[in-house]
Amino acid sequence: MIEEITILPGLDKTGCKENFTYITLKAGETISIVGPTGSGKTALITDIELLAQGDTSTRRRVIINGEIPADEIRYNPAMKPIVMITQNTKCFADLTIEEFLHIHARARKIPDEKVILETIELANNFTGEKIKKDTKVTVLSGGQTRSLLIADAILIGAAPIILLDEIENAGIFKQEVVSLIQNAGKMVVFVTHDPVIALLTKTRIIMENGAVKNVLYQNEPEIRAAQNLLELDKKIGNVREELRAGKAITFDFLAVNFA
Repeated sequence: MIEEITILPGLDKTGCKENFTYITLKAGETISIVGPTGSGKTALITDIELLAQGDTSTRRRVIINGEIPADEIRYNPAMKPIVMITQNTKCFADLTIEEFLHIHARARKIPDEKVILETIELANNFTGEKIKKDTKVTVLSGGQTRSLLIADAILIGAAPIILLDEIENAGIFKQEVVSLIQNAGKMVVFVTHDPVIALLTKTRIIMENGAVKNVLYQNEPEIRAAQNLLELDKKIGNVREELRAGKAITFDFLAVNFA
């Protein structure tokens, strides 16, 4: 049972020590990592995924429940408590979605066949182009693949920590992803440029020059701002879906939707 992980400081891009004592992330929390391109966001999430022990370029260390993780937890895929889904995630096995999920469920010792269909149904909440159980995973789009893997991590994966690297770039329905994940009881870390995702998370880590610059915590004014942004984002999402469907976007359409 993972109750918390603690990130200990490493070095920025110039070799100077990061200016924080430690950062503790707790089970059930949502966390976002934000900052300009090249600021070190992916390096930080990779340190978490690797459970780094001073053996990465940043020299950070990651502690689980106050203890150094055992090598078995770090290096044995069956024991690793972390799932990481990146922008470049792709399935290469020539299997149907049903076969792919069945193998994972069997590996996790989940005998209930209903979880396969439930996972596909959940994935279809995240993507506009629906996927079917007999579709080959190799023909899925990037957004469909990430939608499937996120649903798989929530329902089948036993990992209590989910790391998501810029999922908004896949064109998936990010509001649904954030909403469902917040109720999953897992620790979820988003690397994001999206203000809606950033403001909806409880903790926000700000990166600069390869180092943690600041850590901010969600407050009431930001929650209200996030709701306003969420409404605007839904309207933009409606326009996107109309475009995908081949509809013409007119001034009158925008006037009605953004009134």
